[in-house]
Amino acid sequence: MLRDRRGGGLGGGRGGGAETVYQMRQQMFAIGDDFWVETNDGRRVFKVDGKALRIRKTLMLEDASGQPRYAIREKLVTIRDVMGIEDPSGNAVATVKKALISPLRERYDVELAAGGQWQAQGNIVDHEYRISGPAGEIAEVGKKWFRVRDTYGIHVQPGNDDALVVAVAVVIDSMSHGTR
Repeated sequence: MLRDRRGGGLGGGRGGGAETVYQMRQQMFAIGDDFWVETNDGRRVFKVDGKALRIRKTLMLEDASGQPRYAIREKLVTIRDVMGIEDPSGNAVATVKKALISPLRERYDVELAAGGQWQAQGNIVDHEYRISGPAGEIAEVGKKWFRVRDTYGIHVQPGNDDALVVAVAVVIDSMSHGTR
C-alpha cells in the first residue's frame, strides 16, 4: 500500500505545491492483485488494479472514484524489458526501458511522449534510487523515511504529476522484481 507520509492533501494531480512522500511495501502485489494508494489518515487516493487473464502484464492506475488515470502495459516482443504508460484515451505518455548496460548502478530510462527523458538510477532492487530529468530531481525512492521492514518511500518533488511518478515507480518495481 502507498501512503502520503506527511498527512497533507494529495489531490492526485499535478504538483499540489507541497512535497509528497508515499509509502510502498515491497512484494505487495502481483498481476491480478489490487492495492490502494492512501493518505496517512486512510483516505484512498489511487487504486492500482492488476488486470488478470491478459496476455501481457497490465495495470490500471485509477483515482479514488474509479476514473482511470494511467494504464501500464508490458510491451511484447522486445529485446529488453519495456513497459508503456498510457492516458485513459490510450495515448502514450511514457515508455520505461531497462538500460542494457549500466556497469556501476542499475538504470531505467523513461522516455516521455511529450518530449524529454527521465532516468531512474541507483540500487533499484533495494529500492534506493533517484528519478531525475533535464530540470533536476523528480523523485527519490528509498527506505530512509520508514522504519518498517520491507517498506520504502517515494518522495515526489513539487510541480510533478504525482500519479505519473507513482506509475513510473510501480513500473520499475514490477520490472525489477519480475516474479511478482
